[in-house]
Amino acid sequence: MFISLLKPWVNHYLWDFTTTPAVKWAGPVDKMAANGDEIGDVRVGVCVQEIVKHDLEAKAVIQDIWECGGPLHALNDLNFTAKEKLKVLRDRIEDLERLAREQDRETTKRLLLDDAENYRQQLLSTQTSLRKANLACKMAIDRGERKDLFRGENGEVKQRKHTKEQLTKTAGNITENLMSVSRMMANNVKQSEHTMHTLVSSSKTVGDTHEEFKSQGGTIQISRKLLTKYNRRELTDKLLIFLAVAFFFATVLYILKKRVFPV
Repeated sequence: MFISLLKPWVNHYLWDFTTTPAVKWAGPVDKMAANGDEIGDVRVGVCVQEIVKHDLEAKAVIQDIWECGGPLHALNDLNFTAKEKLKVLRDRIEDLERLAREQDRETTKRLLLDDAENYRQQLLSTQTSLRKANLACKMAIDRGERKDLFRGENGEVKQRKHTKEQLTKTAGNITENLMSVSRMMANNVKQSEHTMHTLVSSSKTVGDTHEEFKSQGGTIQISRKLLTKYNRRELTDKLLIFLAVAFFFATVLYILKKRVFPV
């Protein structure tokens, strides 16, 4: 793309601030050198370097947008890259304005602020170029889509009849499937109704069985009480019989004693 072709020129144009302790930057430095002013703050030079770098990169992306013929997602990717570059460029311009306000010399401050304003105007111009490039690219994409649509119309007309037949056949199949589903649902409803009746009958049977169990439980309780009572009566009867037998033998012994051994 255009960015890859532009990178060697950008690297040649920008200065290396890592090997030089104090450097000047293009633009306001030349003006200040004519007035005898110098800036020893390397941050200003680095900031200007980044402004120039991101400005060139943003313009390169805009050039790619001008040359972009689609598809739409490629245009969106380029727009995202361009907006990121412009955002960074705007931040660096704000950094330059902040550094300008930190300068002690009024002339240096004024020159830096003027240059920052120029960069801001260039940013506005770049944003305008971005909008124009987007509009032109979208129009080109629309024209291409219309051409593709016109080329496809003849084939679409030929296929329209066949498509209608397929749609009719598909609609018939769908109707038949719906009727089958309706019949299946009716059968399921009948089965559910039968199951419900069975459950009601089973519930009634369970209720009757529960009542019968309750009745049998009462009968068992009464029977147990009667058995207990009969057991006590049997014990009493055995005791009475034993006493009666003992009395009988005592009477017999008494009579024998009187008869055999009279006093």
